[in-house]
Amino acid sequence: MISINLFDKNKDSNILLAGIIALIIGVGLARFAFTSLLPYMLIEHLSLTFAGVLASINFAAYLSGSIFAVFIKDIQKKVFYFRTGLFLAVFTTYVLAFTTNEYVWLISRMVAGFAAAMCLVVGSAIVMSKLKIKDKTKSMGIHFSGIGFSIFIPDLIMRFAFYNDVSWMQAWLYLAVFGSFIIFYPLYILDVDKNNKADLKTHKLDKSLFSPFVLILIIAYFTEGVGFVIQATFLPDIINSLEGLDGYGGLTWLIVGFSGIFSCVIWMRLASIYGYVNIIIISMLLQTLGVLIPTFTNNLYLNIFSGILYGGTFVGLVALFMSLGGRLANDHPVILMGALSAAYGIGQVIAPLYAVVLTDWSGSYDYSLYLTASIILFGAFILLGSKKILKINY
Repeated sequence: MISINLFDKNKDSNILLAGIIALIIGVGLARFAFTSLLPYMLIEHLSLTFAGVLASINFAAYLSGSIFAVFIKDIQKKVFYFRTGLFLAVFTTYVLAFTTNEYVWLISRMVAGFAAAMCLVVGSAIVMSKLKIKDKTKSMGIHFSGIGFSIFIPDLIMRFAFYNDVSWMQAWLYLAVFGSFIIFYPLYILDVDKNNKADLKTHKLDKSLFSPFVLILIIAYFTEGVGFVIQATFLPDIINSLEGLDGYGGLTWLIVGFSGIFSCVIWMRLASIYGYVNIIIISMLLQTLGVLIPTFTNNLYLNIFSGILYGGTFVGLVALFMSLGGRLANDHPVILMGALSAAYGIGQVIAPLYAVVLTDWSGSYDYSLYLTASIILFGAFILLGSKKILKINY
C-alpha cells in the first residue's frame, strides 16, 4: 500500500509541490494577475501609460530583490526573506482590492515586485538545496512549471470572479483570499532544521563563478527579460486590439499559462539530451516567431498559436536559464540565480517603458514587438557565438 504524507518536509514531491504553490503566490498574485485583469482596468480605471509605469516599477523592485538575494548567504535568512515575500505577495493583492489611489498602487506594485523576487529567486534556491534527488536540475523543471500555473490558476480564479458578476476590484479580493488559503503549505514545507549544521553554512561570493560564458549567459537572459515582459504585461490587450479579435485576449492569456505548465518538463528533458545552450537557442527563436505573429496577421488561430509559442517558451526558458545557472554555481545556486534574475529584471524594467512610448507614438503595438523580437534574436545569436568561440558543451 502506497503511503502519502503531504506534510513530510523532506519528501522531494512535497518540496516540489510547495515550490509550485510558492510561485503561484509570489509570481501569480504579485505579477501575472495584473496582466489578467489589465484589460478590465484599462476600461474602467487605468491609462495605458500608467499601466506601463506600474509594470516597470514592479519589475524594478523585482530587480532590486534579485540583486539583494545574491547577498543572502545564511539559509535561515533565506527562509526568513522567502516567507516575508509570501506574506507581502498576498498583502499587496489585498491592497489592490480595496483602493484605487494611484500612489498606493505605485507603492503596492513596488512591494509586490520585491515579494516576487523573494519567492522566485530565494524560494527556488531553497527548493534546490532541499531536494535529495541526484539530478536536481531535471527536477527543477517540475518546480518551474509553477510559473505556468502562476498564470493559469489566477486567470481561472479571475474568470470565476467575473462569472459571479463582480467588479475587477472584487476579483482582486478573490485572488487575495485564495492566496491566504494556500500560503500555509510552502511556509511549512520550505523550512530547514536549525540544528542541521550543513544548512547553516554560509558561502562567500566567489568571483570565479562569473566566467566569460556565464557573463554571456547573463546578457542573453537580459534579452529574454525583454522578450518576456511585453507580452507578459500587454498580451491580452495586444490581441484585443487586433481587428476582429476583441474579447479573445483573455482566452489567449489562459492558453499561455496552460502551455507553460508542461513546457518546463519538456524543455528540461530535451536539454538533458541535446544540451542546455542548444535548446535555449531553439526556444528563443520560437519565441521570436510568437512575438511577431500579431504584427502581420489578425487570424484568430495564428494568434492563439502565438500565445502557445510564448507560454511554451518563456516559462521553459526561465527553467533552462535558472537551472543551468544553478548547475554552473554548484554550492552557490542563489548567487548565479540572483545575478541572472537581476539581468532579467533590467530587461523587464526597460521594455514596458519603450512599449508605451512606441505604442502611443504609432497607435499600435507593432513597433514595440519588432524591437522586442530583435532583442531576443540578439540573445540567441550571442549564445550561438559562445558555442563556437568558447567551445561550450553545456
